[in-house]
Amino acid sequence: MEIREALTFDDVLLVPGASEVLPAMANTRTFVTKNIPLNIPLLSSAMDTVTEARMAIAMAQAGGMGILHRNLSLEEQQQQVRRVKRFESGIVYNPITLIPTQTLGDAKALQAKYRVTGFPVIDDKGCVLGIVTNRDMRFASADDTPVSEMMTGDNLAILREPADLKIAKAMMHARRIEKLLVVNKHNKLTGLLTIKDIEQSVLNPDACKDTKGRLRVGAASTVGDNGFERSEQLIDAGVDLLVIDTAHGHSGSVARAVERIKKASNFVQVVAGNVATAEATRALIDAGADAVKVGIGPGSICTTR
Repeated sequence: MEIREALTFDDVLLVPGASEVLPAMANTRTFVTKNIPLNIPLLSSAMDTVTEARMAIAMAQAGGMGILHRNLSLEEQQQQVRRVKRFESGIVYNPITLIPTQTLGDAKALQAKYRVTGFPVIDDKGCVLGIVTNRDMRFASADDTPVSEMMTGDNLAILREPADLKIAKAMMHARRIEKLLVVNKHNKLTGLLTIKDIEQSVLNPDACKDTKGRLRVGAASTVGDNGFERSEQLIDAGVDLLVIDTAHGHSGSVARAVERIKKASNFVQVVAGNVATAEATRALIDAGADAVKVGIGPGSICTTR
């Protein structure tokens, strides 16, 4: 048997040469897939415990993207996706809302689940009736207090579409408030704008965001029916990038997982792998993968070779 010479990452050194390029002149912008640009060329590993919501938020704010690991229950992983997507959103489309007959206890449960501090109150047609904020909730003592008694319903701060951030910031400053309700011409709620989101967009100008101004996030899934169910639920939660996370990517189960996801959603981008040959890369591209993870091991934990 002929044993060919093979090199791994530690065997290769890039030798620096003469350059006239200064750091400030460098452009690190790239694409993880043709539809997802990155301002810094960094993704976190899909491995267990590497990335959860806090890490994913920090990476997206810096210009990269975090991949939420799959060693979580499906519900936990969905919640992690939602936390990232709602953390810095420009306008929060489809915000968490309350109706007048709900209670303080309901508001507290939603606050703990989604880590938000204010809830628009709407009627059964989606029209704005008021807003419940932290301040409103502090002055209500009993958990069965109806939302209709807590909410602020008069002199609401409302911005009509299309929302202009300069006008929004001026309105917030003039009224000393932190939230604006965004409605359409029929007074139906379409979004929520917060001062935090406006400030974060200034503090993190290179953040990796989607077309709605929300931070981007990826999540790991796997193969088979259970993996497909996880992928569907992550798509429903708003994930931007799904990573089919396997040690050996050149297999029928991985290709089928990619095909099923791409049939289920034209929007979500799919990364598959890991592979180490041109044949394997072509197989995943043919299955519909938007990007392919190349490289297998070695490492103190990653012993897939």
